[in-house]
Amino acid sequence: MPKKVAFLDRDGVINVDIGYLHRVEDLAYLPNALAGAARLVDLGYALVVTTNQSGIGRGFYDAAAFETLMHRIGADFARNGAPLLAVYHCPHLPEAGCSCRKPSPGMLLQAAREQDIDLAASVMIGDKMSDLEAARAAGVGRGILIGSQGIEQLGSNETAVPDLVAAADWMEARDGHQIGAMDALKQLRD
Repeated sequence: MPKKVAFLDRDGVINVDIGYLHRVEDLAYLPNALAGAARLVDLGYALVVTTNQSGIGRGFYDAAAFETLMHRIGADFARNGAPLLAVYHCPHLPEAGCSCRKPSPGMLLQAAREQDIDLAASVMIGDKMSDLEAARAAGVGRGILIGSQGIEQLGSNETAVPDLVAAADWMEARDGHQIGAMDALKQLRD
């Protein structure tokens, strides 16, 4: 059965965006990141990280450094009740024209194929409009912007919130509303 997923951008959503983060000792989680991720899991969402990492393509760090950092993030998330289902990254430069770099939907579509994801039942949580543009192109049902960069471009199934706990609150309210509507429809039929 296809699963619903919370796609999480990394820098600016999970951790403080210091620019080309690649060393474990420089990792600093954003307030409420771990708690918010655990709440999303409690709501029935598997977690998939999808992140542009052009620092690899620029030669600032290598894939091994990225993997080491993501292993640490994965361990921290698991310890806090928010295991990561998978991590996808694009190592290419913006001008490479690849299909995986957000706002292209490649990473999300690859994840959907490999992880049996129901895109329409899933949500993308990012700090840039390119995250939500990738989600729209992939057919992801909802989008959440962390912060206010690009807020004027939000669509009807999208919102902006300050952090992952607020994102989980919004998803809980939306899911509760949908469940309530389905229950009401079922009662009308009976």
